[in-house]
Amino acid sequence: MEYKKEFANVLTEFIEETIPYEKIMMMIEIPKHDSLGDFAFPCFELAKYYRKSPQVIAKELAGEIASTLFEKVEAVGSYVNVFLDKKTVASQTINEVMNKRELFGDATNGKDQTITIDFSSPNIAKPFSMGHLRSTVIGNALALVAEKNGYQVVRINHLGDWGTQFGKLIVAYQKWGSEKKVKESPIRELLTLYVKFHEEAEYDPRLNELGRRAFKNLEDGDDEATHLWIWFRDESLKEFRKIYDLLGISFDSYDGEAFYNDKMDKIVEILKDKKLLIESDGAQVVELEGFPPSLITKQDGTTLYTTRDLAAAIYRRENYQFTKSLYVVGNEQTLHFKQLFQVLEKMGFEWQKGMVHVPFGMILKDGKKMSTRKGKVILLEEVIQEAIRLALNNIEEKNPRLENKEEIAKQVGVGAIVFHDLKNYRLNDIEFSLEAMLRFEGETGPYVQYTHARASSLLRKGCFTLSEVDKVKFADQEAWPIIKILINFPQTITKALEEYDPSQIAKFLLDLSKAFNKYYASVKILDEAHKVERLSLVLSVKTVLKEGLRLLGIQAPEEM
Repeated sequence: MEYKKEFANVLTEFIEETIPYEKIMMMIEIPKHDSLGDFAFPCFELAKYYRKSPQVIAKELAGEIASTLFEKVEAVGSYVNVFLDKKTVASQTINEVMNKRELFGDATNGKDQTITIDFSSPNIAKPFSMGHLRSTVIGNALALVAEKNGYQVVRINHLGDWGTQFGKLIVAYQKWGSEKKVKESPIRELLTLYVKFHEEAEYDPRLNELGRRAFKNLEDGDDEATHLWIWFRDESLKEFRKIYDLLGISFDSYDGEAFYNDKMDKIVEILKDKKLLIESDGAQVVELEGFPPSLITKQDGTTLYTTRDLAAAIYRRENYQFTKSLYVVGNEQTLHFKQLFQVLEKMGFEWQKGMVHVPFGMILKDGKKMSTRKGKVILLEEVIQEAIRLALNNIEEKNPRLENKEEIAKQVGVGAIVFHDLKNYRLNDIEFSLEAMLRFEGETGPYVQYTHARASSLLRKGCFTLSEVDKVKFADQEAWPIIKILINFPQTITKALEEYDPSQIAKFLLDLSKAFNKYYASVKILDEAHKVERLSLVLSVKTVLKEGLRLLGIQAPEEM
């Protein structure tokens, strides 16, 4: 039961003629201090309707409200504060979680609707660095949360597999490359060649022209250039898939930039037909309101990034009939997406209103952006393997007899990296720190995982089964802070999708873990007199922790 909605329903009975239900829902607040109740309603806006002071209105309203859900209703200044009936709410909440299990928090607001999510999208022939982590884990979490909200989700990995950089790489390979070295370590060797090209080009600018010519050959279907491009792409995908497997992430489509090569003439034709193309210094552009013009074709007639994204948007709409289409792409691309959406609007596509750019901040090293061109990258696979190694050391030290140590170390190591990213609000930049990322105490993924493992251990020790319980009557006052958090899980999930912000779920899990560990330290959970009641709470916490971690793309070990 959503108790905020129940409070809004009660208020609606008295004030609907002045303020509609939807606005009442928005006005209800959660007080900062428990002494002020569980929900509060401000009466300032009612003053102009009733021509009384908000304090008088609050007193009158508080006197009218009567519900078995509230143990106390009081007027505090201009607010009506309500205190939920702890026994009723605790019992209802625990029974709901135990009945629904992992379905607790499921919503139907996306029923019969499709959402496409474009995320991760690394450039082939370049290493999968820490710089790619944010798009990958934010996009994956949003996909899982969207499914929890009832949407059909299409996960798209729009690979960077076309462009002048491939001409440069072809030139570098032809000049300095070794087939044997590339086969032994594809990504490392291709990165070395890419960095060498840019170092040499600083002293010999003619190399850049050779790179452009090599890419033109590729565009024209030259056999050797095409063979090298396919080879670079295949080897890169093999390496990327190793990382996606470690992270437990999959995609429905790997159609990259090259996939749209034969679909861009159609875009140019539509723009011409609608008389949107204007010549500017030999190039073709679309004029926009409030932004610089959008470049569609260059002087030589070749198409650009925007043309490709227009083709991709139309292809996805035609194939998936999306209601919403998300692009989980860094902050620096904000202008590009504003231009893209406005061009689609000018083309007359109403569905572009469902397209959303979900920007995020960067992972910085020593306060600076990582650069592939200069070779200043931190390889994600190396960070993951180091995290797994440290997690295994931790397990060996604290629980050497643990079964499946390697598998649990993998779950904990990967969980540490993913949680460290997702607990931060996505628009904030994050300073790369291996030490902070792999810390196994404090506000970390391993802390939440350990809390889940502790709850699992209690259920095993107490030999607790659901068959023991029909309906729990819960009267444990010390557990109220946990109950208050649990009842917010459904709203947290909905809000995380509405605001494209997985950090809300991460923060929820930290709050729940802290409240549970405090309860664990102050109450004898396995005390025979209260065992069934308290273990039902433990099961509820375990269920929600596991589901919350799953929504972030993190596994929940039963033991640690």
